[in-house]
Amino acid sequence: MLPKSAIDKIQGNVSKPCFWKCLSPGQNWKSKSMRIIPEEFVRRTPGAFEHRVVFSVRWENSWQLWLERDKNDLFMIEEDWNEFVDDNHLGPNDNLFFRHDETMNLEVQIFKNNGDEIIDVPLEVEPETEPFHPTHKKPHRETTPASTSVSGGSGNGGTNSRGRQRSNDVKNPERYLLNPENPYFVQAVTKRNDVLYVSRPVVQTYNLKFGPVRSTITYLLPGGKKEEGETKIYNGQPCFSGWSVLCRRHNLKIGDSVVCELERSGDLVTAVRVHFVNKD
Repeated sequence: MLPKSAIDKIQGNVSKPCFWKCLSPGQNWKSKSMRIIPEEFVRRTPGAFEHRVVFSVRWENSWQLWLERDKNDLFMIEEDWNEFVDDNHLGPNDNLFFRHDETMNLEVQIFKNNGDEIIDVPLEVEPETEPFHPTHKKPHRETTPASTSVSGGSGNGGTNSRGRQRSNDVKNPERYLLNPENPYFVQAVTKRNDVLYVSRPVVQTYNLKFGPVRSTITYLLPGGKKEEGETKIYNGQPCFSGWSVLCRRHNLKIGDSVVCELERSGDLVTAVRVHFVNKD
């Protein structure tokens, strides 16, 4: 456990509701008691956490965890919590600091007992995106959330932790593009997250720029249909809301792939043209 002086220093400049988790004697990270969201925290964030929560970490990965009530306590679903524990290789020397970001969202920091913060992907966890080769316009392939109705679960046919996609690779994704000069990346659908992230390699490769936070982003769909989301920034990474709703409405399942073609007006990304690869 972190010494009190370290806890006070970390928490000192935090004005938003927050809480800690660390192991007590006889506990492990998969103990039921570790899945409780503290009652005091829930009271300080009325209405923020009813059905689910999204964890974001320093290295720009996120996890969606569904919630359930057991008597008067609010618990994270065992399967979702265990996945977070396994993905981050949590052990007896780890301390978790949770800070309320906005509705349904918590920023999570991991500290060792000596006060060192984990700021990169933990050991044995693969990076989320494939490397980009500068001499070839290779599509970036990432993972993104499906909706709650997505079938398959995290253990059977979905996408596991970072980068271990189970959907088929998309061959010749350029053939889906309306404009072959547009930036694009290939996205694999998983059960996690609520937003469509645009990774740093994609941003840097195409020198992308984005509108202000909460500015409208348009999803352009086959048949001339449109849906809208908002531009957001989580941990310095641009992303678009409305993605899980789109996945649910169009019956995207875990393991499906889509080609995301980015439309720009001037220098700014204003729309995402969504090509349903597995819907042909």
